[in-house]
Amino acid sequence: MSARLLMHVWEFAGAAIALCTLPGSVELLLLTLGGVLPAKKNQARVESDVTFRVAFVVPAHDEESTIADCVKSLRECDSYSGDAAVYVVADNCTDQTAGLAAEAGANVLIRDDSARRGKGYALDFAFRKLLARGFNLFIVVDADSSVTRNLVRDFVKAFESGADAVQCRYKVRNSSGSMRTRWMNIALMAFNVLRPRGRERFGMSAGILGNGFALSQATLEKVPYDAVSVVEDLEYHLRLVRAGLTVRFVDTATVYGEMPLSNKGASTQRARWEGGRFRMIRESAPGLAREVCRGQFRLLEPLLELLLLPLGFHVLMLLFALTTPMAAVRYYVAAALTLVAAHILAAIAIGGGGWRDVGALFVAPLYLLWKLRIIPQLIRNSGRSTAWVRTERQTRQGGLK
Repeated sequence: MSARLLMHVWEFAGAAIALCTLPGSVELLLLTLGGVLPAKKNQARVESDVTFRVAFVVPAHDEESTIADCVKSLRECDSYSGDAAVYVVADNCTDQTAGLAAEAGANVLIRDDSARRGKGYALDFAFRKLLARGFNLFIVVDADSSVTRNLVRDFVKAFESGADAVQCRYKVRNSSGSMRTRWMNIALMAFNVLRPRGRERFGMSAGILGNGFALSQATLEKVPYDAVSVVEDLEYHLRLVRAGLTVRFVDTATVYGEMPLSNKGASTQRARWEGGRFRMIRESAPGLAREVCRGQFRLLEPLLELLLLPLGFHVLMLLFALTTPMAAVRYYVAAALTLVAAHILAAIAIGGGGWRDVGALFVAPLYLLWKLRIIPQLIRNSGRSTAWVRTERQTRQGGLK
């Protein structure tokens, strides 16, 4: 192969990869701008005769080390007109999750079904049970999480103003535990704070982030929670948007999740999440694109969001495209990388980060190398249904669980 032909192949590859990042760059520009603009005024309360009976739903698979603290946090929430009931779904558990949850004051729903394993199955099981018991507002919180005390009160206000579903801020509780958890917190401040804030600012559906979201009885009756992939939150949100429903972002309340400190736990978690996301791109993006072309323009932003790869992979693709000898591609990549930097800095500012988070960006190349290492595992997960496997975490006493 001649040097000239190799140059053309190189140019074509760089241009093709740059083109693949373009939808993500458009999404970052849109949501960064929306995220830093002043929030819109609160919507007026809609007069309604509905009295909300609130249930926390906590899906748990072998979470004996964290479940009691989670239940305690939920029971300490300020109530709006009465106590919110806490229901823990002990799903295919082999440890003491159910007993410890009951001791902490939760109601426990036992689910044993080895053939259908996963968070989506657990949530659908709980929603069906609790709808039959007269509950009409459901707040989903992961079993390793804590919440701010105002969460119930502010969620109810959003539903009283006409929300179909709501999502609060979702951040890392142990962000100072390691450099990796600090990077994770920066990523979550972008993905779980700045971006839904931007969507809310422009009147779009904020998205469901898997932790710290709520659904009403009316929403569940219109769109049952039968999403069962490893990224069931993303899958279900696409169904909501297709049904014409919108998720509101409650920027005043926060759920804090525990992230794994060990390399094994972090790698497993990220490969599972991101592998599931790549599978969702493959299965859902073509259909969304066809619907947008047919005039369903409300699906354009969810399509762009789906095509925006995890930020580490987005940056890696841009860096590869930067090596191309085509000047036009290089100019685009330089602009796109500047946008990524602005997006991250805006996320730190809006998400409540500090100078330590900014300082962590200087060693971000190590994070990118780590992302490269998990690509084989990610590819395997993107090609199959992934079972609900508890992520290995570091307990507060220092032992691995």
